[in-house]
Amino acid sequence: MLIATPNLCLDVTVRIPQLVPGGIHRATSTTTTAGGKGVNVSRAARALSGVEAATPVLMGFLPVDDGDRFARLYQAEESGRLLPVAVPGVMRLATILLPADGPVTVINGRGPDIDPATWSRFCSKLARALTGQDVLLCSGSLPPGVPVDGYAQLVRLARSAGVPVLVDAAPAVLEAALPAGPDLVSPNLSEAEGLLDGRVDEQVHEEGDDIPDRAIRAAKELHARGARRAVVTAGSAGAALATDDGSWWLEAVRVDAVNPIGAGDCFAAGAALALTTGASDVDVVRRGMAAATASVEHPVAGRLDPARAAGLFEQITAVSR
Repeated sequence: MLIATPNLCLDVTVRIPQLVPGGIHRATSTTTTAGGKGVNVSRAARALSGVEAATPVLMGFLPVDDGDRFARLYQAEESGRLLPVAVPGVMRLATILLPADGPVTVINGRGPDIDPATWSRFCSKLARALTGQDVLLCSGSLPPGVPVDGYAQLVRLARSAGVPVLVDAAPAVLEAALPAGPDLVSPNLSEAEGLLDGRVDEQVHEEGDDIPDRAIRAAKELHARGARRAVVTAGSAGAALATDDGSWWLEAVRVDAVNPIGAGDCFAAGAALALTTGASDVDVVRRGMAAATASVEHPVAGRLDPARAAGLFEQITAVSR
């Protein structure tokens, strides 16, 4: 598995007693880890495929000033393979504020500025790295300067190499990638509706009777715009799938969620691995949903129990819509 995640970052998690706007805070603990959506995908893929499987390759821009810290942390934490593209500057920081008395606040920093020549260098290196890979997964945001159709360019490279490709990105980047024909896209319902008609909810009300219909409608439209398999997830409600062969609603298995962060990344990892085995379209989504569901039971984003995911897979059913 090759994971293209251009906008690498360091996650700085700060625990504080409470968050008071305008106040001065003293942290009770601060932890720095290799972070970003691609790292979560790599972590989940390793768990699902087992240590004997090939290690995912993580590819992204690595600033020369302090990128070695990311490389050391990623190797120590994940034993992962990193395929860096060196650029000037410093690492992007994602600051995660965890107050003891309230909700999480996340501040996503700005990535390094990327000029056209550097982006071209990234694409050329990725094209070479596709040799021998069984799937490409484009994950996360694009740094400043990378064109909005950056993932569309990577999709075309993968398709030319005969490698299936998944795209998990923000609405504007995903919209630009659809005409290139990605093998699977998997936005959540808010992201999908934001792309299609400008309807963006901060939180999807997962209990609404209209959720399956809205998700099916969105999946069908994403498929019509170019995605071979369009999945629209709706949290604990389930997910919709649309392909050339029809559309389905898959109801989620209800569990006690501990940490929902990274569930979408685990979905992508599970679906990507299933796609490489030749699983049916519905089973690709069931594998992704099982991985995502197992992940929310774990306190660390991207971590999951593969045996639990296998059990959840058996409980997920699909209804043709």
